[in-house]
Amino acid sequence: MTQADKNKQGDAPPPRRNRTEAVGQGSRSLAASAFARKGFPDPTLVLRWAEIVGPDVARLARPIRLSAGPDGGTLSLKAEPGASVFLQHETPALCERINAYLGQAAVSRLRFIQGPLESRAEPESLRAHISPVAANDPARGFQGADRLRDALLALARWRRPPQD
Repeated sequence: MTQADKNKQGDAPPPRRNRTEAVGQGSRSLAASAFARKGFPDPTLVLRWAEIVGPDVARLARPIRLSAGPDGGTLSLKAEPGASVFLQHETPALCERINAYLGQAAVSRLRFIQGPLESRAEPESLRAHISPVAANDPARGFQGADRLRDALLALARWRRPPQD
């Protein structure tokens, strides 16, 4: 068998299973492998970053890669250009918070890569959808228990008015 024949065999599509699969099943393994390539065996460090280091630090820096070394791990953070100097002074406290979350001394150094962070879209305010209950709304005419009536009125406030 020649090298060209071996390369042709490697390009074959994966075997079909002849059944459907939930999207979550495939995405979970893909996400786990993506996090593992960046050195995060446990993706919760990235997913709960704001809870671990606090909202102020999370706004200024985000984790990119975790690499293990002989003296401990190095966590690479992408930080806003002006913030990396400030965060350098906070390194011992940040390492302590991260290691406390992970439950082991996994991070001994922080490495800062300066660059602008992409802004995260803020979710649309839910308060914008609250509207007053119309006078002819059936929830106002409910003659049952007070708790149920209050729940119906609250639901009626969240309901969008019919658009003409």
